Amino acid sequence: MIERLENFLKRVQEIDELFSDPEVISNPELLSKLAKERADLLPVASSFESLKNVQKELDDAKNMANDPDLEVAEMANEEVEKLLFEVERLEQVLRNALLPKDPNDDKNVIMEIRGGTGGDEAALFAGDLFRMYQRYAQKNGLEVDIINLNETEQGGIKEVVCTIQGEAAYRLLKHESGVHRVQRVPTTETQGRIHTSTATVAVLPEVDEVDVQIRSEDLRIDIFHSGGPGGQNVNKVATAVRVVHNPTGIVVVSQGERSQLRNKTEALSVLRSRLYEQQIREQEESTSATRKSQVGSGERSEKIRTYNFPQDRLTDHRINMSIHGLQEIMVGAGQFGSLVESLLQDEQARLLEEAETETQKRG
Repeated sequence: MIERLENFLKRVQEIDELFSDPEVISNPELLSKLAKERADLLPVASSFESLKNVQKELDDAKNMANDPDLEVAEMANEEVEKLLFEVERLEQVLRNALLPKDPNDDKNVIMEIRGGTGGDEAALFAGDLFRMYQRYAQKNGLEVDIINLNETEQGGIKEVVCTIQGEAAYRLLKHESGVHRVQRVPTTETQGRIHTSTATVAVLPEVDEVDVQIRSEDLRIDIFHSGGPGGQNVNKVATAVRVVHNPTGIVVVSQGERSQLRNKTEALSVLRSRLYEQQIREQEESTSATRKSQVGSGERSEKIRTYNFPQDRLTDHRINMSIHGLQEIMVGAGQFGSLVESLLQDEQARLLEEAETETQKRG
């Protein structure tokens, strides 16, 4: 670990020197690339420098602890305890910083929400989830754009596909993939009975064309009149787009925009993300089933969470965490942010455990 950290420090110093190179200064693309690399390395490099400084202070304090003056030795021993704690903290920070990063964390998101079992109530719950994510995204400075929306007469959502754009969008939302279960008394229930319904959520990283290449001969593209929001103007011109990927049978519909070209672009973006997800799943299955992460595995058949309205409780089954205040949570507030943070911390803890296990095997 020390060798890697020393290399980080050297690389930061190299980049600082490159910033004064006229060739680099005159190349905006390279300058931007180096600035991003430096920004990524700097927190680790700074923590490592702090660790080295604290370790030096610890050595000095240990030497002072042997001073014949008992008062000086006592003060030094107190300082040793504080510095040992700080060394342990910084080492933990650095271990976490050296864990493999999810390459998709900084990407935008394509989110798909569908009503599951439970008929109209499932569609209403899907709508509630979508609005919850909309508000949570807005609170975190993310922008939500609807690609395709299929609503019910009761105001629920059979299916919604949207993009969520902004800093670390995938990192914040990647653990939402799976089956969400709700237990509550539906508005249509006359006898006050509690019903159980489900909705499925899929969170896909938005991928570039270079990540997934789609051959035009593998596509069937249909243009039709939009049935979505927008009134008569939407229906006057055929702008909605349906893209069928023949090799896989994947179908994507985009009708959120008034422009046929924009809808086609959005549909192809969703298709790329679905194909990317499929490739990742196939790679995981061919490698080893044990390497699939319990949290954020993206299994749409996996029940990840229960929203129990009579008991005002949300339970995430992957980390056995229960929180109260469902009304606030359903508007993207309350303790929802702490739940997201707990899921991220759990992911980090598991990665650290895997890394330590791998190190022990090599040893």
